[in-house]
Amino acid sequence: MHIDIDTLLAYGATPKEWRKGELIFSQGNEARYFHQIDAGMVKMTSLTNDAKEFIQGVFTDGNSFGEPALMLSKPYPASAYAVSDSVIYRLNKEKFILLLDDHPALFKKLFNIFCERLYCKTLTANILVNNSPEEKLIGFFDKIKSECKLKESGLVPYTRQQLADYTGLRVETVIRTLSKLAERKIVVIQDHKVFYK
Repeated sequence: MHIDIDTLLAYGATPKEWRKGELIFSQGNEARYFHQIDAGMVKMTSLTNDAKEFIQGVFTDGNSFGEPALMLSKPYPASAYAVSDSVIYRLNKEKFILLLDDHPALFKKLFNIFCERLYCKTLTANILVNNSPEEKLIGFFDKIKSECKLKESGLVPYTRQQLADYTGLRVETVIRTLSKLAERKIVVIQDHKVFYK
């Protein structure tokens, strides 16, 4: 959710700089702030039982993140890291609630964001429960295609490591599976880039 910076500042938000790779908050920490990215990129991840990173979401300029835990007064279900040097505005929970009370349209916008994220989590769950690596990757490609995250050319904007992190597969499995999908003409691999039709 994007809130105008002047509005955030009027309610007491402060900008904070984060370096690439820096931890913003940890899984299990108490949620105390509304976070909105002014510039940069943030990923939210959780660890599987075998200590493998699973990407829950990636957020960029103008996006907010971590609101469900904040609104529910629950601990964060995932950790947040700066993927690049980032500037993030933080507003404490009490002032954020006051801002929402004073601006009902923002509350409706937040509700819509929650619905969209819940829908995406359902799509992700469907991808993860598929049995074969092929089904997982095709499901993920369909998901990012529906979210308009594929380029017009069909270029998949993720590395093989990121595909593994999103789907719960090993990198080696992703590489083998992409080769199989290329043989079946479901994807095209050109100059180490993946294109989905």
